Formats: sequence, structure tokens, C-alpha cells
Amino acid sequence: MVFYSLIRNFAAVLPKIKQEEMAEQSLKRQLKVLTIPVFIEMALVMLLGAVDTVMLSRYSDNSVAAVGLDNQLISLVFLVYQFFSMGAAILCAQYIGAGLRKRLVQVVGMALVINLILGLAVSLLLFFYSEHLLLLMGLRPELMGDGLVYLRLTGALSFFQALSLTFSASLRSADKVIYPMVVTGIVNVLNILGNYALIFGHWGCPQLGVEGAAIATATSRAVAMILLAIIHFRVHIPRFPVHYFRPIPWKELRNLLYIGIPAMSENISYCLSQVVITFFINQISNEALAARTYCHNMIMFVYLFCLSITQGGDILVGHLVGQQRQQAAYILGNYFFRWSMIITLTGSVLLAIFGRSILTAFTDNPEIIAMGVWVLVVDVFLEIGRTSNIFAGSTLRATGDTFYPFVVGIIFQWSVAVGVSYIIGIPLGYGLVGMWIGFALDENIRGVILVRRWRSGKWRSKGFVK
Repeated sequence: MVFYSLIRNFAAVLPKIKQEEMAEQSLKRQLKVLTIPVFIEMALVMLLGAVDTVMLSRYSDNSVAAVGLDNQLISLVFLVYQFFSMGAAILCAQYIGAGLRKRLVQVVGMALVINLILGLAVSLLLFFYSEHLLLLMGLRPELMGDGLVYLRLTGALSFFQALSLTFSASLRSADKVIYPMVVTGIVNVLNILGNYALIFGHWGCPQLGVEGAAIATATSRAVAMILLAIIHFRVHIPRFPVHYFRPIPWKELRNLLYIGIPAMSENISYCLSQVVITFFINQISNEALAARTYCHNMIMFVYLFCLSITQGGDILVGHLVGQQRQQAAYILGNYFFRWSMIITLTGSVLLAIFGRSILTAFTDNPEIIAMGVWVLVVDVFLEIGRTSNIFAGSTLRATGDTFYPFVVGIIFQWSVAVGVSYIIGIPLGYGLVGMWIGFALDENIRGVILVRRWRSGKWRSKGFVK
């Protein structure tokens, strides 16, 4: 009888086990479907910035150094624009999982309006106060001309990126990741053609150097926003009914702020810490600043897979949290974290091995190449922590656990990334390589803390759908 009872219980449980296995396999298939377009899109986004660096390297190393410092500030601005688009993406994913269409439309509509106002204000600030900002960042006088031209042009039209980020986040949250990928591909082609024509003066165009790169990049971003807007209205949200916003949905605004403020604050803190660090690097030498710019553009492609699989995975995590399937979200998160680590470390090791050959293709300055080679070696260790940070920080936010990554980020970005890297790099005299060691310590300490938070399961009660 006991044996018969065991068989009967096993037979009853077996269909549930098979159902769970099928559901897990389905999620992994969905993850692959989402990750590939996001991977391609993010590669193209990174290429958009890297193209300016590569093509300007044929123009002069000083122009690369100036544009590299400008892009530190532009990156900070784009993080500000992600304030509401990031919150909208997380809320949309959970609302789609719960089938709450009206709340989805309200969130996207409010994010678009607020980002438009914010984008216009920041664009005006960058245009009129660009010289003051570059002086504050310590840009050397011989680099000021190129830096000022690039920042004014790209900054004045940066509000297009504010809207693009919101449209793209909304499309991704609805699993429509293919559209941002296609738009980014088109924009990259336009940017490359524009750079070729305007930097070097081909096809009857004037030779504008850095100014040409700025015109091509800013115009490409404007085209991207227009295309994303057209696609968004046709395939996702065709209209925003006025009565959805009367009275103003304050609850959704509060949710956006709850996600956006800590997420934006952490990212702005990180970017500001990088601006301070770039100021320190600028004090070392022009060669150190150029080496940092070259290495940064190479390293971005190493952690690209981690960024893309985390973004794709977080869409599914948001859907699962909206459906109250927290255990499935946990299993899926661990799955894409494992693959992120394997692929990122493989890429960083290969980059360290072949780094000298790649740097030689960019510049013939032996000092820049020597610094860059050692930076790429140290970066292997750094990527362990960065992968953990990207995964745990982003995925915790996707579940609604937003304040913990913010607090951890603020503490260690300034105490370790800025403080320790400064001490090793400048007073102790280890230069750019010493500062990279400080970055690696910061990323790894934060990575350990945030992964422990993920594994603790304290995020399970933080969702926005009850």
C-alpha cells in the first residue's frame, strides 16, 4: 500500500514537474529571442560613439582626447534622460505581465512629456554654458576649441535622445525589440557616411574635422527619434486618450519617481565620479586621456553581451514579477547571470591578449599603446565585478528593489572608485593603470554586495502589481 501510494503521488506530481520544465524552457527561448536584437542594437549604439573616435583618430590624437572628455558629459546627460524612461520600462513590463493596458499607456505618456521638457531644458544649458562646463572639467587649453565645438552641437540637439530613450524603452518592454535594433542600424550607417563626408571633406563637402563629427552624430540622433516615434505609434500605442490623463494619474507619477530617482541618482553619481576621475587623468597627460578614450571604446564591446542579455532578461523578469511568479524570475535571473559572466570574461581575456595589436591600429604613439596594454590586463579583473553589478543592479530594479543599489553605489563609487583610484594613480605615481586598479576594486566590492542582495530574496515583495 505504501509503495502504491508513493507511485500515485509521483504520478500526480509528474505533470506539474513537466509543466514547470516546459515553462522554464519557454522562458529561455524567449530570452534568446529578446537578447539577440538587444545585443545588435546595443552594439550599434556603442558603435555610434566609437565611430567618432576611430575616424577622428585618423584626424589627430588631440581631437580624440577632446571628444572623449565631451562624451563623459554627454553620457551623464543621457543618464539624466533615462530617469523616466528607465522607470517607464520597468513599470510597463510589470503592467504587461499583469494585463493592465490603461496604466501602461498612462506611464508612457507621462514619461514622454516629462522627458521632452527635461530634454529641452538640458539642451539649452549645454549650448549656452558648454565652455563653463569644460573649464570645470579641467579641459586643457589646447583641446578647448575641438571640445567646445563638439559639445555645443551634440548638446544642443540632445533632447532628441531624451525622446528616443523613452520610445525605445516602451517598445522593448512590450517585447518589440526588433524595431529599436533596425532604427539603430540605419542611424549608424548615416553617422558613418556623415563622418566620412564631413570630417575629411569627401563628396564635395567641406573638411570640418571635429565639427563634422558633431554634425553627423547629432543629425543621426534626430533621425533615430523620428523613426522610433513613427514605429511606436504604429505598432505599440497608437494614441494617448486625453481622458486617461484627467485627472493626472499621480499614482503612476509616484511609481515613476520611486524607480527613477534612485536609478537616476545612482547612474548620475557613477557618471559624475567618472567625470572627476577623467579630471584626474587629464592632469596626468594628454596621452593618458587619449589612452583612456581608446581603451574605453574597446572595453565597451567586452561587456556588451552582459548589458544586452540583462536588458532582455529584465523584460521577462518584470513580466514574471507582474504575474507574481517570483521564483521563476529568480531562476531566470541566475541563468542569464551565469552566461553573462562566462562570455564577458572570455571577451576580456581575448582583448588583453590582442590589445597591443588593436591599439596599434588606432595610434602609433608608443606611450599611449604601453598604457593601454596594461589597462586591458587589469580590466580582466574589473569585468568580474562589472558583470555582477550590471546584472544585480539592473535586475533588482526590474523587480522594484530600487533603493538598495542606489545606496551601495553612492558609497563605493566615491570612496573607492574616486578616492582609492586617485591615491594609487597620482600620489603613489602609478598613473592611468593605478587608477584602473581602483576602478576594479570598486566594481568588485559593489558586485559582491549586490549579488548577495539578489540571492537573499528580499526583492520578492517590492513589485508594483499587488
